[in-house]
Amino acid sequence: MEDKSAPGALWKALKTTTCSGLRSGALQPIATDLTSIEQDGIRFQVRILGNVARKDRTAQQRRKDFNPFLPYDPQMFVADLSTTHVALLNKFNVVDHHLLIVPRQFEAQESLLTLEDFRALWNCMREIDGLAFYNAGPEAGASQRHKHLQLVPLPLVPEEPSLPIDPLLEATPLADGIGAISAFPFAHAFIRLEASTTPDDLLHHYARLRGHLGLQPQSPYNLLATRRWLLLVPRSREHFATPTGDLSINAMGFAGALLVRNWEQLEQVAERGLVEVLRAVAVPR
Repeated sequence: MEDKSAPGALWKALKTTTCSGLRSGALQPIATDLTSIEQDGIRFQVRILGNVARKDRTAQQRRKDFNPFLPYDPQMFVADLSTTHVALLNKFNVVDHHLLIVPRQFEAQESLLTLEDFRALWNCMREIDGLAFYNAGPEAGASQRHKHLQLVPLPLVPEEPSLPIDPLLEATPLADGIGAISAFPFAHAFIRLEASTTPDDLLHHYARLRGHLGLQPQSPYNLLATRRWLLLVPRSREHFATPTGDLSINAMGFAGALLVRNWEQLEQVAERGLVEVLRAVAVPR
């Protein structure tokens, strides 16, 4: 039996499962066009969705209490991460090799993250240099009730070696170890991570950011993480309203990577201002 903990084993399993899922049709990527928009010192990466109607139809056909993770589709299984978590493919992925980190037993998506969550996440991030994120509840952009973290490999765009917000994070001074980006006119806070960071450290930093921002146990928020930093953004609502329909914003929006449904909606949010879009769904500073 292959040792899933061996160096490179998770990445190999991820690629193997992706290939088999594409061949069988179980994995159903959503095509997008990609553009960039520079506003407020941030080079936003914006994807324009293609056949999102297929995902919408699937969601409409499912029962309201449907849980795609219990049981999970065996064709989406990538690896056992621990006794408490498994790694699965995102069935309707926009970014290649989009990984879901899922507890084996049901926990609500609004639940606080635990040491076991961070251990499973860090097992993945030690091998895959990526952007991890957690959408804590529907108002934070979560589409499933069952708790799950997500990880997308970096770079998101081959021609863009860093995330859009990386230069801002690097340039922001810290006060007592915590920073806030001056260009973000909404509540948020981040902590830089050391190379020696452990899951226990992540749990400690997560609790510190929550306390710093005054979050209650059920407050909606987005958590974003790379090997270099941890960022937390409280949320007020999921959608930003546009003339062509509501735009759902999840954690990736606060990394500077957004999804819009069509080119017309792109023009509408660009005219409003992408930082203003984020401000509208966040919490006042």
